[in-house]
Amino acid sequence: MDQVKTPLLLETQDIAWFRDSESLPTAARGAATALARRIGLGDQRAAEVGLAVTEAATNLRRHAVDGSLLLRVLRNQHDAAVEFLTLDSGPGMPDVPYAMTDGTSSAGTLGIGLGAIARLADTFDVHSLPGTGTVLAARFWGPGAAPRVPAGSTLVGGLTRPISGEESCGDAWAARPATAADPDGPLLVMFFDGLGHGPLAAVASEQAVAAFRASVAGRPAEVLTQLHHALNGTRGGAAAVARIEPAAGRVLFCGVGNVSGFAVDEQKRHALLSSPGIVGHQLPTLRTHEQALPSGGAVVLHSDGLTERWRLAAMPGLLRHMPLVTAGILLREAGVRRDDAGVVVVRGSW
Repeated sequence: MDQVKTPLLLETQDIAWFRDSESLPTAARGAATALARRIGLGDQRAAEVGLAVTEAATNLRRHAVDGSLLLRVLRNQHDAAVEFLTLDSGPGMPDVPYAMTDGTSSAGTLGIGLGAIARLADTFDVHSLPGTGTVLAARFWGPGAAPRVPAGSTLVGGLTRPISGEESCGDAWAARPATAADPDGPLLVMFFDGLGHGPLAAVASEQAVAAFRASVAGRPAEVLTQLHHALNGTRGGAAAVARIEPAAGRVLFCGVGNVSGFAVDEQKRHALLSSPGIVGHQLPTLRTHEQALPSGGAVVLHSDGLTERWRLAAMPGLLRHMPLVTAGILLREAGVRRDDAGVVVVRGSW
């Protein structure tokens, strides 16, 4: 693993989802600029974030079908960044490299184009298929806070979206090194789906993330046992922990409740099995399952806010993009509005 990858195990905080509406560009720009200033990026960087968000949001508003934009904060030990993600269901771009060319911008936007957004961002990635839609991600640190990082260097990415009508989400995820003494070694990734939805489910998910980060256990079953004790007194939920070991070419998985897990490549997916139960209330006998990591593949965990009917073969090239973009496409293709939804994607090699 190269030196820039370990800091990319970032804590994330979802700030707001913006749906397609007449006020989308103005609302998203105001929120992005204020957020960038609040976390200390400075006026100039905040203006650049606002410009990029406005261009992306205006494209959604004028040309996309069922567009939405996620705005959030990322944090490492010392610094914070603003990240945004846009999703839409079409029409898609027939020629992404051409769309990245300077001077190319869809009618009605600011005219700075995708290429300028990419240059303003420290990390940028876009996936688009004609007739299917586009997912775009951009990340902005303050001056000198972090190196410009290629999208392909990012190891883990995920997102959550609350059920329609709610602001808080009961789905959550987190990642950390399996062993503190070996930060470049195996990763542990946890996904939690709080029972039900709304504020009480969100409280349970927040406690699950805190317990996961505080744990020093390196095995999935050990971590789940600790989560079970930490969540006593909450409404509990479903949880899964995966240990990704690229050197050994395998993933170790332990899950309780309705969290879906898969080891995937471009053509196939292998299900990772969970046991019935509720973490925090009724913990079954835990079983850890081992699955080979496909070459060039990934591990995907998601809640039942996504159906399991997605197929990577229908989205060519998806695993060559940063995990957040992959997660965004899965949410677009399989997410449902009648439940909290969340998905995390982990690269299978680094």
